[in-house]
Amino acid sequence: MIAKSLDIYALAKLTLEESARPYAVVAGELGMSASEFHAAVQRLGHSGLVEPKERRIRQGAVREFLIHGLRYVFPVVMGGLTRGIPTSFAAPPVAEFISFDKENIPVWPNASGEKLGYGVEPLHPSAPMAARQDARLYEILALIDALREGRTRERQIAEDELLKRIHRA
Repeated sequence: MIAKSLDIYALAKLTLEESARPYAVVAGELGMSASEFHAAVQRLGHSGLVEPKERRIRQGAVREFLIHGLRYVFPVVMGGLTRGIPTSFAAPPVAEFISFDKENIPVWPNASGEKLGYGVEPLHPSAPMAARQDARLYEILALIDALREGRTRERQIAEDELLKRIHRA
């Protein structure tokens, strides 16, 4: 019952959470309201990806969905050339494993972005802001984008790296 890309954005944050902190705190870090975050957690619970009361991810289900289903449910929406923040294969950690044309990279459109590339719509409008504040969240979101839009090699690297980071049962 995942209905919105913001659910995946919330799921990315939940993969990093060690314990259930107040909804308002986590939502503030994500740049959304506490009610939006709560609703996302509930939808993730109905989908079998999260234990809603504890806000603990179901590791196997999350792995399976992100690796095999995400790109079909939320494919990447690409735009034209823009300034932004690197994502997908152009961001850490995938960028450390491959060489690529530095001029045609995927970026989240952002006026204060440091790179020029083709625009990739983020899962949530506040994702670039949240990623700038949390390097681990940035990596998870970039890996998710690589799974959504990457070629086979980039997807395999993203899968391997994402599995290393999803550590909760």
